Amino acid sequence: MGMMQMVIFQIALLALGFVLLVKGADWFVEGAGRVAEKFGIPQLVIGLTIVAIGTSLPEAAVSVSAALKGSAEITIGNIVGSNILNVLLILGITSVIRSVAVQKSTVRYEIPFVILVSALLMGIGYTDHTVGRIDGIILWALLVCYLVYLLVIAKKGGDLPEEMTEGAAKEDGQMPVWKMLALIVLGGVMIVVGSDVAVDAATELARIFHMSERLIGLTIVAFGTSLPELVTSVTAALKGKADIAVGNIVGSNIFNILFVVGTSALITPVAYAPAFLVDSVVCIASTVLLWLCVFRKKRLGRLGGMAMLAGYAGYFVYLMR
Repeated sequence: MGMMQMVIFQIALLALGFVLLVKGADWFVEGAGRVAEKFGIPQLVIGLTIVAIGTSLPEAAVSVSAALKGSAEITIGNIVGSNILNVLLILGITSVIRSVAVQKSTVRYEIPFVILVSALLMGIGYTDHTVGRIDGIILWALLVCYLVYLLVIAKKGGDLPEEMTEGAAKEDGQMPVWKMLALIVLGGVMIVVGSDVAVDAATELARIFHMSERLIGLTIVAFGTSLPELVTSVTAALKGKADIAVGNIVGSNIFNILFVVGTSALITPVAYAPAFLVDSVVCIASTVLLWLCVFRKKRLGRLGGMAMLAGYAGYFVYLMR
């Protein structure tokens, strides 16, 4: 097999992995949501847990699978890269298409919380260059606090990220239980296989091009696992429902750090390479930029969006040098 064929083959595998991941997560969430509904679990709780975790499933699967294979740079790179991408690229594109309103609770609590947990991840990773089991427990404890906060807000009648409500509310006739379970199992298998294939292909590409796993994790893998967020946000903007975008992304970033890194660390300690310091700083800075853009007017306009895109372009150039 020539070099060119190898590259094309690995890229095809990578794409296949991502398709399996995204579709698998979709089916898994649908099946799990319907089972929960059948047991009379409130829509709200389904949305907060299953649907929200569902959009982070691709990241989770890739990160855990990379950590288990000892490709820890892909684990951390994928999360930090996804979070940077979510804010700078996805919100950038979304707000350039249409100015995005941001809810008060997002500006007041959730964005600062993202900044806090991003800084925490940088702190625990950089001090001893590893995210261990104790760190995983801390991240999970914060995740539980965050879920409780969401529950309280929702109970008060506050607005939840829309994906959490619409994902759970598909009431189109009864689905037989075997079909729900089949969706969960099939979705789960697709997520596992997809993440496995994607990580292997990404690692192989890194080897062929003599790129570091960190770079592959921060760019290609992060982009692939952020596809669900990209599609959701851009479609919403085009439909004029862009207001869900910021809540979605902020929620997704919180889940990425607390749920994904937390779970990976509980399964196996994750190495945090010193080189990630810069990426972690960019990750925090991008959220601070978002906060500054939306702080006064509670909306993210075109100018803010352009600043985000420029920020991502600059970061990308830095990575490629």
